[in-house]
Amino acid sequence: MPSPWSSRERRAGGGGSSSSSSSRLEFLSLVSQRSPGAPDSPSHRKESGSTAAAALPEEDCMKLNPSFLGIALSSLLAIDLWASKRLGVCAGEDSAWGSARPLMKVVEVSGHGIPWLLGTFYGLCQSDSSAAREVLLNLLFALLLDLVLVALVKGLVKRRRPTHNKMDMFVTISVDKYSFPSGHATRAALVCRFVLRHLVLAVPLRVLVVLWALIVSVSRVMLGRHNMTDVLFGLVLGYALYSVVEYCWLSPLSAPALFALWSH
Repeated sequence: MPSPWSSRERRAGGGGSSSSSSSRLEFLSLVSQRSPGAPDSPSHRKESGSTAAAALPEEDCMKLNPSFLGIALSSLLAIDLWASKRLGVCAGEDSAWGSARPLMKVVEVSGHGIPWLLGTFYGLCQSDSSAAREVLLNLLFALLLDLVLVALVKGLVKRRRPTHNKMDMFVTISVDKYSFPSGHATRAALVCRFVLRHLVLAVPLRVLVVLWALIVSVSRVMLGRHNMTDVLFGLVLGYALYSVVEYCWLSPLSAPALFALWSH
């Protein structure tokens, strides 16, 4: 006959084993829930930090750690915008030098491409000298090359004109809504070098030609049409463009068909 104590022990032993197994399962489940995302684990913090850094987009990383060149360019751009706005003293009638705005607009017209193209074309048609026709034909070629090159650079860069500019310019085209580079400054430097090289002028007239080029360039910033870097790059571009014209100089030997059109 089985002892009653043995049945009690079996029941107690069975209950103890089931309770201990359930407690082990609860412990294992807690450990499994804690181990993947343990916040106090140094290795876990290191891995999560590297994963977050790898997930950052490239442009965000650049913003968080900008290069020295990027900082320098941003600083120069900020200085350029600030100085250009301070020098735009004729940008409007209510500006510091607003009374001089009509005079600056006359200077603007003197450096515009259309008067120069029409005047050169008219002189070419009226000229009776072969030497004068050669000079005027190359000046016409230089002016056309200047218009095309400036339009291409403006279309590629697409830098907007200063915000304080008043859009009342003389005869504008589609790319004239952009400001880099200054076409007036490019044309002024090109024409200045061309005239000083190919026209025999007295010293006072040569000085006036240089002053005209400088005044046209400075007026672009004073009127608020351009920033300073637009004008500076335009002057450099026009100066270099004259060298291209000299290298591709048109003569009766290199372009006889063109000179045959203008021969009387």
